[in-house]
Amino acid sequence: MIDKLEMFIALAQARHFGRAAEAVGVAQPTLSAAIRQLEESLGVMLVRRGSRYGGLTPEGERVLQWARRIVSDARTMREEIRIGSKGLSGTLRLAVIPTALAVASRLTASFAQSHPDVRLTILSATSISILEDLDGLRIDVGISYLDNEPLGTKTTLPLYEERYTLILREDHPLASRDRIAWGELRGVPLCLLTPDMQNRRIIGGLLGQAGVPVAPRVETNSTIVLVTHVLADNWATILPRSAAEFFLSHGPLRAIPLAEPDAGHLVGLIVPAREPQMPLVAALLSEARRFSSRENSDR
Repeated sequence: MIDKLEMFIALAQARHFGRAAEAVGVAQPTLSAAIRQLEESLGVMLVRRGSRYGGLTPEGERVLQWARRIVSDARTMREEIRIGSKGLSGTLRLAVIPTALAVASRLTASFAQSHPDVRLTILSATSISILEDLDGLRIDVGISYLDNEPLGTKTTLPLYEERYTLILREDHPLASRDRIAWGELRGVPLCLLTPDMQNRRIIGGLLGQAGVPVAPRVETNSTIVLVTHVLADNWATILPRSAAEFFLSHGPLRAIPLAEPDAGHLVGLIVPAREPQMPLVAALLSEARRFSSRENSDR
């Protein structure tokens, strides 16, 4: 039954029989047969079918919630049994918004020191895909914004508050300023993250409130590309200070706080709301509490 539920979860996420079969490593006829067997055992139709995948039925949507819970519980049970005999080990999968990667790296480095037998997979992702991948059981932990968009039923742990700065070269005309108001950015050539990133939506909202048109000359999903453009010419970008610190130590750059408003957003861990948590997730949450305490005491 568990393997059929895993195939059903994959189909609901992929919305395509072929891609779902590839995701779980089986042939498409095998996946189709498993879904039909699941439907027969439950006595309801779960998937609308025509010439192609047509979505889940109302019964399928309800079964999907149960399937995620059952599969997650089964994985947790297997992990607890394995770790009980072998100690904390295995692979912990994280997805992180781009502006939090530097902080996430400090957290995972500290975690890796304490748990040398655990492997870490860390991916850069949008806030929306982080929530989707948590629900689809493709990642174990997300690091994202906690207070700007609906998270659904999740457990969260704040790490730090994101504050925004204008990043520019030391020879930029604005580089001598101590603070800059958002409204003063009209006419400044900006490079920003792409609109699918929540950071871009936050920045766009703050610029819009200040009456500044949101018309970046360059858009990218990489903070490295943003800073490279700033270093190459008279551009500027807007990043949280926590994301800019690495670049500030490796180039002739300045980070100037943005004011009016002096906005901030909480960033932290997001995990499925369940008890008990998977042992690896519980260990990371414990490390994150210590990490957050150290980070905040240093500020």
